[in-house]
Amino acid sequence: MLRVAPPIPTPAPGGPSAGGGNGNGDVRQVTSVCVARRSQRRKRVVEHYEEEDGVFGGRSSASKRLFSSRGDFGSSQGRRVKEVVVKSEVGVGSVAGKVIEGLAGDWKGLVKAEELVGGGCEWSSLGVGRAELCLDLTLLTGQSFRWRKTGVGQFTGVVGAHLVSLRQVDDDVEYCHHASSVNGAVSDVEKEVREYLNLDTSLVDLYAKFTAADARFAAVAPFIGGARLLRQPPLECVFQFICSSNNHIQRITTMVDYLSSRGPFLGSVNGIRFHQFPLLEDLLPVTESQLRENGFGYRAKYIVGTAEMLRQKAEGGEQWLLALRGQSLEEAVTSLCTLPGIGPKVAACIALFSLDQHHAIPVDTHVWQIAVRYLLPELEGRKLTVKLHREVAEAFVQRFGSYAGWAHTVLFIAELSSQQGLLPLHLRVPKKQSVKASK
Repeated sequence: MLRVAPPIPTPAPGGPSAGGGNGNGDVRQVTSVCVARRSQRRKRVVEHYEEEDGVFGGRSSASKRLFSSRGDFGSSQGRRVKEVVVKSEVGVGSVAGKVIEGLAGDWKGLVKAEELVGGGCEWSSLGVGRAELCLDLTLLTGQSFRWRKTGVGQFTGVVGAHLVSLRQVDDDVEYCHHASSVNGAVSDVEKEVREYLNLDTSLVDLYAKFTAADARFAAVAPFIGGARLLRQPPLECVFQFICSSNNHIQRITTMVDYLSSRGPFLGSVNGIRFHQFPLLEDLLPVTESQLRENGFGYRAKYIVGTAEMLRQKAEGGEQWLLALRGQSLEEAVTSLCTLPGIGPKVAACIALFSLDQHHAIPVDTHVWQIAVRYLLPELEGRKLTVKLHREVAEAFVQRFGSYAGWAHTVLFIAELSSQQGLLPLHLRVPKKQSVKASK
């Protein structure tokens, strides 16, 4: 299946010379081309094509300068994804057309060709105001580690099989669809984005209920508006939160990027590469030693162990995880805790952020401190145990009801050191008590 972006415009006569850019500050345009490759060695793309009498029909110095390879990651089908950089000084218009047409005709296994350049994106409204969705407070506060800020008020990430950007515009949020892998239906992009953002749930209504129920929530809510929960794919969420154990956001993000690189490459936006999260079968070949070499530490054995345990599920690992959405919270947490590296707190995160368990409360030392300060002051001085973990979770549910996990998330964000500037001085948490960017 081939999806081809609109033709790359040919530079006007008398345009920029080599190294001169295009007059708008752009030095180059990027075309992402996915091709089937057997070799796992990092080779320049042009070298591979020069072995055939293919689209270039020769070995000119121009063609050698035209292509460079960035990355070489495999999938279960043995595809290798290559990003081809088309430099303006060697004639973008004429050669790029040959690349896309020639590769489509000559190379069996070509998946897609997609041009991803700055401003050529068509934006569509989601029809939700800032009170329903604040992107900063939703995407970058520890629920997911797969979103990047790619512009003013703009964030780019992967939703299922789709590479999308979201941006905050006045009192609306707009989305842009950049690309999809071959198993992604373009017609379903908006539907999947809405499901991922849980937009069927009215955040304004929830905030009103929480405000009536709790004084601390009522105090911080006007300054932490629009922080909603995501509904992530369970497989993706499981491996993200195994990485999150005793970790901070920057390092977690690096680990998750490494795992994601095993999935199909979708494209680059503002120089940042994005991959669809890999299938379970694409994670299985990753070894513990590879993960340790890439900074996973003790979590490496849990990643490998969980992938193998999910592989052994009779119905398939991904289906087994999806089925947990229909179970009770206690059943879901118990099932998740059978996987290596997942304890009650990580299980509660997975349940809350991917399994529709809206009253799940991930309790760690930070949430424990919130509970002691605002819900259960009588627990001051006591040590967090499994029994008290349950007591804290129950206290949140008693106070906030069936969507207690959403209220918990807002209160947690209000404790983050990175978000203290949003609050007036009298509501800020003392520096030594605030939570650093960790999860």
